[in-house]
Amino acid sequence: MQSGSMWDLRIARAVPRPVSLSPPARAGATPRAGRRWPVPLLMAVLLAQMALAMVTTAVQQTPTIDEPVYVGAAAEYVHEHRLRHNPEHPPLGKLAIGAGVALADPHIDPFFTGDQGRWGRHLLYGSGNDPSRLMLWARLPMIALTLSFGLVVFAFARELAGRAAGLAALALYCFSPDVIAHGSLATLDVPAAGFVLTSAWLMWRARGAPRLYLPLAATALGAALATKMSTLPAVPVLTLLAAVSVRRSPGGSRRRAVAAAGGVVLVAIAVVWLTYLMVDPRLRWAPEQHVPVVRGLRGLLVEAMPFPEAYRDGMRVQFGLENRPWQGFLYGRRYDGSLWYYLPAALLVKTPLGMLASWAGGAAALVAVRRLRPAAPYVLAAPLVLLVAAMQGARNFGTRYALFLPLFLAVAAGCVLVLRSRWVSSGVAVLVAVVALSSVRTYPYYLPYSNEAFGGPARTREWLHDSNVDWGQDLGRLAQRLRERYPGERVWLVYKGGGVPSSYGIEASDPRRVPVREVRGLLAVSDSAAAKATGRLAELIGGSRPVDDVGHSITLYRR
Repeated sequence: MQSGSMWDLRIARAVPRPVSLSPPARAGATPRAGRRWPVPLLMAVLLAQMALAMVTTAVQQTPTIDEPVYVGAAAEYVHEHRLRHNPEHPPLGKLAIGAGVALADPHIDPFFTGDQGRWGRHLLYGSGNDPSRLMLWARLPMIALTLSFGLVVFAFARELAGRAAGLAALALYCFSPDVIAHGSLATLDVPAAGFVLTSAWLMWRARGAPRLYLPLAATALGAALATKMSTLPAVPVLTLLAAVSVRRSPGGSRRRAVAAAGGVVLVAIAVVWLTYLMVDPRLRWAPEQHVPVVRGLRGLLVEAMPFPEAYRDGMRVQFGLENRPWQGFLYGRRYDGSLWYYLPAALLVKTPLGMLASWAGGAAALVAVRRLRPAAPYVLAAPLVLLVAAMQGARNFGTRYALFLPLFLAVAAGCVLVLRSRWVSSGVAVLVAVVALSSVRTYPYYLPYSNEAFGGPARTREWLHDSNVDWGQDLGRLAQRLRERYPGERVWLVYKGGGVPSSYGIEASDPRRVPVREVRGLLAVSDSAAAKATGRLAELIGGSRPVDDVGHSITLYRR
């Protein structure tokens, strides 16, 4: 009996415990089913509504600007097993997209030559494939990944503050307009953020069982690095957390902590290499686009990276993009270059008001409540470092560059419920309900969402542009609107996106190629183009009368 008790004690020490534990049940008592079944039922309801929103969005939206590039690269990976296009992003996310592309079984033209944008559009529109069907299949793996990360959000928050916290965190995640919008696209922002969150959660669990969870955490970190290079700033943070977890685990020591940190880095690097080997075991690399020469400290950093040459060339392309003279649009003002405060300012517009309040309360609770402080670095450090790094970027194109915030801060928001107070519980319930209402009201137009303080989705174009509002997603809706309301009219179109208008039955001319006086009839302009309009386009818009709106991303004018 005594040896059995000692064995039980060892097992208990090896299992990670939540920061806040529910009161223990009486000895011999069996939990009643009525106390258990509502949690999985509520989880299923939340995830089901999110799945419905994402699938609806995926069916209705035409390709955004980036999607043809990713789908084209994914098709190359799956059908030709070669690395050629889109080196600026590693292969893992595109391999996931490729799983859907493989199921769609598209026709591939191996003799087509052109850059990555032309190749993607040729695959969708010039190879005899059904672009709507192919895009849906390409988006489905991203939808599945997005839903799976919701389970990580729930599990992380539940371990920190209980089941109610897990449900609150999951609700905030499932109703996040940004997560729904980008989780339904064949893009890489949600997978990269989700893998970083998964790594942080597993690092937290490694405090109790490092041999089990640390390799899994390192694998998740490697998956993040193999999806987007923008996750690289999280490496030192998560490596340090790995050392902390091992140091605080049963039998932990400084030597073991240092060794564990080194092991995490090695495993993450191995995952990146394995991803490239999955595409082409011979690692052939012949870039089809110009790879800039990077000098100075950045150049030394790239050369020192222990990654395949294709990865390092991708970093060079990314640094080259950072050096380009981009234009931005914030709060109605067009500007050259970038603004360091762009992302915080854009997040104020794009985040539901109840979510902003929940995030603030959750972050404060993690720092102020003693029982939660050990978890604060695991929840707050990585998103803070990633946000600071993203704010230094030159491309002010959207809150998708900070998509890790709705994931990590949903976990933080749920932790408020560790304060067992009726007022706190009621406040959290009200905020979650406010977020849900705001999210449901924007259905199915999640990409141009803005909160009520900024006028809602119909007015987002007045504050922001690009992937915040109009990323080319509404070409199909424009075609349907023209057929239903404006049949037979002369149409002029300025479209910014990845679709081909004629493939959807839109017969339109570019008004910028003829004198202004010749432009008569219906003028359709993507709101991203209108936000930065100058010269002839600005004159055309100024002399026209807005008459209709398509998806809150394309405005129709009468001339």
